[in-house]
Amino acid sequence: MKRKHQIILAAVVAAGLLGIHLWQGETKATQTPSISSGAYRIAAHAQSFRFGELEFTRCEIARKHSAATTQAYCAPFRVPENRDQPNARTLDLRLALIPSSQAADDDFIVFLAGGPGQSAVDTWPQMAAALDAAGKHRHVLLLDQRGTGKSNPLDCKAMADQGTTMEFDLERVREATRACLDEVSERADPRFYTSTDAAADLEALRQALGGPKFDLVGVSYGTRMAQQYAKHHPEGVRSIVLDSVAPNSLVLGGEFARNLDDALKAQFSNCAKTPTCAKAFPDPYASLLQLRDALRAAPREVRVADPISGLPETQRLDAFGLAGLVRMYAYAPETAALIPQTVAQALAGNDAPLLGQIDVMTQGVEDLIGNAMQVSVICAEDADRLQADPAMQNSLLGNQMAEAIAAQCAIWPHGARPPGFNDPLTGDIPTLILEGELDPVTPPRYGEAVIKHLGNAKLIVAKGQGHNIIGRGCLPKLVAEFMDKRNPETLDASCVDALGPTPHFINFNGAAP
Repeated sequence: MKRKHQIILAAVVAAGLLGIHLWQGETKATQTPSISSGAYRIAAHAQSFRFGELEFTRCEIARKHSAATTQAYCAPFRVPENRDQPNARTLDLRLALIPSSQAADDDFIVFLAGGPGQSAVDTWPQMAAALDAAGKHRHVLLLDQRGTGKSNPLDCKAMADQGTTMEFDLERVREATRACLDEVSERADPRFYTSTDAAADLEALRQALGGPKFDLVGVSYGTRMAQQYAKHHPEGVRSIVLDSVAPNSLVLGGEFARNLDDALKAQFSNCAKTPTCAKAFPDPYASLLQLRDALRAAPREVRVADPISGLPETQRLDAFGLAGLVRMYAYAPETAALIPQTVAQALAGNDAPLLGQIDVMTQGVEDLIGNAMQVSVICAEDADRLQADPAMQNSLLGNQMAEAIAAQCAIWPHGARPPGFNDPLTGDIPTLILEGELDPVTPPRYGEAVIKHLGNAKLIVAKGQGHNIIGRGCLPKLVAEFMDKRNPETLDASCVDALGPTPHFINFNGAAP
């Protein structure tokens, strides 16, 4: 079975809050800056420089599935795995700096990736365009969170192999978790790979740089990181951007099934408003459940062409795999617009359209496959409060994610939440919150819950949009303006009104005219 199907399974079973860009153009390599001003200037064409205690040298960031690279500067950065035992095991964290394109101010943008489990460095090429305007006068720091990317990643073959089937099997989950623990324990103590540990790493980085201010940009799970860091180190934060925010009170995994169902029904309601779409698909949600039930009764072996090699391959599709595919489709309006048509095709016996978008949808999610760092995070921070929701038992996702997490955390050694972890972020740090109206993971009500505790914040809800919207429309320009002025109340977000839902495809030629 192809790796892309492993990614889909991992995204359903263990992934929490993915920060992914499903539709973006190619990103050009960052140019070496001219001489910057301020304490953190970089000489033109510099091969190396020193900021505080850190020595940076030229490096390149590769883009997956592409020969393109981004020019950057990298520096070694070491932290203790267990801060209560600073003389024990240490971790070499991967750190990269994207230089400003013009004269740099003294604050740094810090991009905090999603997941848990995504690499900030590896996903930067997908974020670069969204932060290009904000980065004209600011360097961008990319720190792979411990356990991700190349920061002692908690990768293990057992979890990768678990994804070789799209079926859901709790005993297989337990076996993979035990085997993964045996593998990971040779080089890591899973108890110390939490958001709290990562926030301490980020503060250690700030101190090593000489104590600059940070402009935090968190996407999805990265919003949890941003809030936790700002709670403990407000003196280090100049501004915060929270894209697709997860409130501190949220139990990761506890509302995924409900949020997906709500988003799908809202998306399908747009179809009902268009006569041609309503005629072609009278009840897309009922059709989706009909397909789910058919796959429960009789999983299918599907023969399709590999999109890269063109060679035929056999893929298995069952009800659990369908849920994962539809969840990924729902992340972005372009792919959400395909759901009624692909479901109708599958009900008619043609599964190729449903499976054909996997490669596109999973770009940027590869970090999660076989990475147990997310298990350490969820088991420490969420699992003890996670309960199955009886009302969601017959929903598309059902309660299988809660069951899988409970099975994993009964085996996995994990830390614990510190006091106050679930308390909301408060204070007057300038904060901009971005939400997609049709987000299937972090709906707008999450942004509303966060902003009511903040004294200097603005919430922007983009109509018709899904998860991870910072790169959409005029939002990159608004983010740059927000960072420059740090006055969210006066930010004119009317340009976001130009965004809206993508019309549903009536057939393979597109939407109705």
